[in-house]
Amino acid sequence: MAQQKLLGRWTSTSLVVGNMVGAGVFMMPALLAVYGGISVIGWLVSSAGAILIAVLFSRLSRLVPGLQGGPYAYTQKGMGDFPAFLVAWGYWISVWTTNAALAVAFVGYLSVFIPILSNEVIYSIAVALFVIWFLTWFNTLNIRNVGKLSLVTAILKLAPLLIISIMGLFFIEPEYFQPLNLSSKSDFSAIAMTTALTFFSFLGIESATIPAENVANPEETVPFATKWGTLIAAVVYILSSVSIMGVINPEVLSTSTAPFSDAAIILWGEGSQYVIALAAVISVFGALNGWILIQGQMPEAIARNGFFPAVFARKNKNGLPSTGIIISSILATLLIIMNYSGGLLKVFEFMILVSTVSVLIPYLFCSVSYYILMKKSGNEKVKNISVILISSLTFLFSLFALIGSGFESVLWGVLFLLLGVPVHLFIKRKKSKT
Repeated sequence: MAQQKLLGRWTSTSLVVGNMVGAGVFMMPALLAVYGGISVIGWLVSSAGAILIAVLFSRLSRLVPGLQGGPYAYTQKGMGDFPAFLVAWGYWISVWTTNAALAVAFVGYLSVFIPILSNEVIYSIAVALFVIWFLTWFNTLNIRNVGKLSLVTAILKLAPLLIISIMGLFFIEPEYFQPLNLSSKSDFSAIAMTTALTFFSFLGIESATIPAENVANPEETVPFATKWGTLIAAVVYILSSVSIMGVINPEVLSTSTAPFSDAAIILWGEGSQYVIALAAVISVFGALNGWILIQGQMPEAIARNGFFPAVFARKNKNGLPSTGIIISSILATLLIIMNYSGGLLKVFEFMILVSTVSVLIPYLFCSVSYYILMKKSGNEKVKNISVILISSLTFLFSLFALIGSGFESVLWGVLFLLLGVPVHLFIKRKKSKT
């Protein structure tokens, strides 16, 4: 197995950054414009929550190092099989629905260069499916190449984002942040909603924990990648959001389909929007690459423990769970074909909300598992206030973000989660007969 441990500190960190900094960052300023400057508070709350969760996963990775499967593995160790299955099922749904959304977003950004993609549904679907299946094939070849691609795309996407974010700070119009709350909601409701919206941009915090068996020195590498990847993403998000909201009038921003490109035109003139559009294409491509890796690693870990069909545990000659990757890509393909007629933005919004809810539930379980595992370990540190604070604060944050996600998205997320119960019972019954 040693030859497979090819992901080092910075490739693992780039996997975290690459999976987090995807399509969401390029669309978020427009979604937040209707709330006004108070959305910056939402960013700060979601960033604090993301850092808390990053610390939680860093500690879990040290407490039970080298476990393949991340949130599922930690929940299984702390709370048992059924909660672990629910975590894995919800997380798996989140991953392939996110991949479908990313493929759709990739087409949207690419249409800046190939306008026919915004008008012809058949061509749009074809390109979305091509990028999914190209990266599916790529992820079955060699995990070292996947890590390298994540590192390259992370650098290529962060550079233009940081440039426009820093430059924008010098052109901020303070009146664009007044009044603080532009929505008709109360301040509390506005902060809860913007926290839930912005937290989607942090999905991927646990990316380094999932392929832990393929990480060199996981006890040190996983905590390093998790914490630094989250901090890098948080800085980029807050800087970019403040800059864009301060450069573009909120009324104009709220109707923009490409806020970063619009800001580039204001800062540097016509033509500069193509550079930002290219950065967006690279960003989505890099994120999709990282998430397709995860969509194979997670079900493989569950299948090896006997809680997913055995087919997900099959590996190809390169030691990668190619069957699981392919099955997940098939489901993402079906989702794209079934929903594309609803329009790019509508499909994207639905998928990201379901993804967010499906991931927040595993975070709730992991916060409880951390305390249980510390208690089981007999470690005196369980009495330490920091253990109780991290466990309780991550639980409360996840609950707060769930409330902010809205009733409809929570309903769909819970419904998809419940669909896994018959699968669990079927597999359990099958195991009992063998």
